[in-house]
Amino acid sequence: MTTTNDTEKERGIFQPASFFKEQQKLDTTRLQAMKERSQKLVLLRTVSFLAMIFAFAAGYDGQRLFAVLGFLLLTAFVLLVRRHQRLERERLLCLSHQACVKANLDRLSNKWMEAEDDGRDFLCEELPQGADLPIFGHASLYQYLCRARTKDGRARLAALLSPYPGPAQEMAARQQAVKELASQPEKALDLLALNGLLPFSYDAAAFCDAMARRREPMHPAGKAISYLLPFLSFGSLIAALLGEITYTIPGLLFLAQFLLALLTLRRHSSLLDPLCRLPQDLAIYQTIFARVSAAEVTSSRLRELQAILRKGGGAAEGLAALAAVAGKASMRRNAFILLIANTLFLWDFHCTDSFLNWQRRYGTSLRGWFKTWAELEALLSLAVPAWTRTHCCWPVFLGGQPSLIASGATPLLIREENAVPNDAAFAAGTSIITGSNMSGKTTYMRTLATSAILAYAGAPVCASSFSLTPMAVYTSIHVSDDPAKGISTFYAEVLRIKQMVEACRQGQPLFLCIDEIFKGTNSADRITGAEETLRHLTQPWCITLVTTHDFELCDLTSPNHLPIHNYHFEEHYENGQIHFDFQLRTGRCHTTNARYLLKMAGILP
Repeated sequence: MTTTNDTEKERGIFQPASFFKEQQKLDTTRLQAMKERSQKLVLLRTVSFLAMIFAFAAGYDGQRLFAVLGFLLLTAFVLLVRRHQRLERERLLCLSHQACVKANLDRLSNKWMEAEDDGRDFLCEELPQGADLPIFGHASLYQYLCRARTKDGRARLAALLSPYPGPAQEMAARQQAVKELASQPEKALDLLALNGLLPFSYDAAAFCDAMARRREPMHPAGKAISYLLPFLSFGSLIAALLGEITYTIPGLLFLAQFLLALLTLRRHSSLLDPLCRLPQDLAIYQTIFARVSAAEVTSSRLRELQAILRKGGGAAEGLAALAAVAGKASMRRNAFILLIANTLFLWDFHCTDSFLNWQRRYGTSLRGWFKTWAELEALLSLAVPAWTRTHCCWPVFLGGQPSLIASGATPLLIREENAVPNDAAFAAGTSIITGSNMSGKTTYMRTLATSAILAYAGAPVCASSFSLTPMAVYTSIHVSDDPAKGISTFYAEVLRIKQMVEACRQGQPLFLCIDEIFKGTNSADRITGAEETLRHLTQPWCITLVTTHDFELCDLTSPNHLPIHNYHFEEHYENGQIHFDFQLRTGRCHTTNARYLLKMAGILP
């Protein structure tokens, strides 16, 4: 990772707080300067307008020089208005940049949990890992990461945060793309600031459908008439003005143009009306596409995306051409102008011809351009941990038998200064994790599972080092009943475990996390069921982590040559207070704290 700070560059360390606070100061300075410039422009605009009125008044009284001055002041007024409009656009972009900076600063505290988009609309019964880890919902991976604004971008990020890894080559290519984006935080912030100007969950699907819908090209005769008839009409009008012919001929020709435009009005309207409703947000996309197309990129994935935006004349050029066509078509909104323009120039014919030409060249590419930006939104979101954590690394993908090795792993969703690092070295087999309540068992499992999902997505993980083989992540952590379906908590957990067993039978590499196995039933059935389940799940293609309060499971023997290890977390007491160090240790736990917690709650004497 790189920063703008030379000292930090020399050390190779990125300091999130100092970088974003500096960006925040720069934005504040820019906004103050823009405010002062805006006040000056408003003053100049007002003065030029008033002076223009007096100049025209003097010109009306016969002072020709004042009339000329009035036109000059009118020109100055128009230019000042346009400059003020550009300044307002710059101000809105700066405010968006400021919001992006604040969002990253919020990730250094728990304020990120107040973010608007937590991805809860991606929660579904078919993906229980989404709530278990949590991937989606309040205080989730998605909420921490998401910088996407478009509907497609949000969906793409959700798809990448999958517990089911794709091909290793694809994951490695995506990681290189995220790594390259993460190394350029200033440029990434500029893109995200532009993206922040789009409406939340912006959906361009209907617009893409309308622009790509196949239409018959304009008939050559109609195209010829659209040029020939106005030429003849104006030619005859000039001849009439010169006294060569009567005004009847140009009158009849202009009438013919009016009738022809009236007869084809419905067809032209069906083609051009979507252009009259052209989204104003396309100007934002045009700027984004221009910047992405012009950027120097090295990773193969970013080059592929850039190639899509450059193909066939380029996305930025295509949207600029579409905006030009839409500018012509927008005149149709005014019925009077539509009548005059068609009577004089057969305006609808020329607009339709321009649009059909654009559609033949760019129409089928439009959807691909928007999908490309959605992919980039997701990749930029995945780079967020690299900008908000000093303690992170880029995972290494291993081959061979299931393996997960980590050094100093911490949970992304806990503030960095409060997170306790732990190591991991798991291969195929089962690990029984015991420990007192609140000692850190579930958090440890979630840390490893979420880190695996981040790695598969292409993001950095919070660890000194992290390497793993591709494995599907299955969880049984946050299990609840469903009275509407007649499903108890215990049976809901049984269904989760059944999913794991079925996946295990298929022989696919698995990373299984089971919290408090079968906690919804009596101890005798729980132990019996847990023992039998773990014999099924202790396979050469599975890494199985199980937390439990049942020490009997610590004596479980392996049904094959694979190991069953014991690990634990523990607590200690000082001055009548309970303390946890949240450190994983080998072996079984020999302490409990339930009685102490009950005393603290005033339930036990």
